[in-house]
Amino acid sequence: MSWSRFSGPMGRASEKASQVSDEIEMKRARGTGWKNVYETLRNEILALTLAPGQLLDESTLAERFDMSRSPVREALIRLAGEELVVTLANRSTIVAPIEVATFPKYVEALDIAQRMNTRLAAELRTETDLKAIAKRQKEFETAVKTGDHLRMSEANKQFHMAIAHAGRNPYLASFYERLLNQGQRMLHLHFEYLERTHEGYLLTDEHNQMLEAIRARNVDLADELAHAHTRQFQQNFINFMRENYTTDVSLGRRKAAE
Repeated sequence: MSWSRFSGPMGRASEKASQVSDEIEMKRARGTGWKNVYETLRNEILALTLAPGQLLDESTLAERFDMSRSPVREALIRLAGEELVVTLANRSTIVAPIEVATFPKYVEALDIAQRMNTRLAAELRTETDLKAIAKRQKEFETAVKTGDHLRMSEANKQFHMAIAHAGRNPYLASFYERLLNQGQRMLHLHFEYLERTHEGYLLTDEHNQMLEAIRARNVDLADELAHAHTRQFQQNFINFMRENYTTDVSLGRRKAAE
């Protein structure tokens, strides 16, 4: 008699235990299923594989990921919290647009946050902080060599956040992180422009200069370099937009906030 057909107490107990195990596994899958959807969609949005304004239909996504709509909805809620998707009045969800018209205001806020966090880092950094910043810079250099824009933007964010943590102001660091998150798609275009114009060396050289200014506790130089870093990002993004959308977008020259 095979074990699967045994009908005694031990057989029933084993079958019940198997059912409980299956139920636990199903609950675990339901509880974590949204993470795969979230991570996949987030990467596709940041890499611009999913274009700004593109409709994200729950039913279509559920079919794509072979799961119910609940984990898809949870993933979209998480993405909305990061301002990567927007829910419209009719309850449709779209990839958040890149608001070109408000770009100057975004740059002003980024410039202030970047300068303040970098100034504080130069003033307050410890040896441990320097090691963390240097480690993140090495990771960024490695990412640049791969040419993977998504990996580059994440490494760039981690480098700047290591600087922010060295500044010892969690409020400024949190504000800075939010701006860096919002700018990751624009940074993707910035990287593309630098690579096409063969100026990719700027990506790593500026970071190295910022690290050395922080190491030397040169607050004024750290401020100057952070400001120049923002201006470079601003100008390259504007140049990219002019090259690709000259008939649709008008962008005047505007210096980043002093």
